[in-house]
Amino acid sequence: MTRRPRIDALDARLIATFTENPDIGVLGASRRLGVARGTVQARLDRLQERGIIRSWAPQIDAGALGYPVTAFCTLEIRQRRGHAPVVEHLSAIPEVLEIHSITGVGDLVVRVVAKDNADLGRVIDRIIDDVHVIRANTSMCLVSHLDHRTGPLVEQSASPPATPS
Repeated sequence: MTRRPRIDALDARLIATFTENPDIGVLGASRRLGVARGTVQARLDRLQERGIIRSWAPQIDAGALGYPVTAFCTLEIRQRRGHAPVVEHLSAIPEVLEIHSITGVGDLVVRVVAKDNADLGRVIDRIIDDVHVIRANTSMCLVSHLDHRTGPLVEQSASPPATPS
């Protein structure tokens, strides 16, 4: 059974255009892609309605804000009340950028930023200052080789599925 792609080639080109030039606007995108302005607007609206485009918010560089240290904390938690109490606690810490439930060793992985190594210690102390957190294992990021990206995934999603030979 072949699944219909969730986006087509024009959607992929539209997403790539706005990813590369976030301030291009609908008219600029329509000119660049050679399609009607109404088509661009309708496609963008549909991509948002379907949840494919989640946000038009700017991407922030934590390092430029004074938080150049990135670390990943794997947390083991008491699960009697589920993940919600810990997620609520972590969400109140500004340096916590992401929280994900995971399988394997640990229950949550948290991406955090800090001003320096000493500040990272302070952030970790805040993270573990919750009765539901049993243990934290922290790994510091030395170099980011590939930041969050979606371009190749968008392109692949727009391609027709390969047919078996």
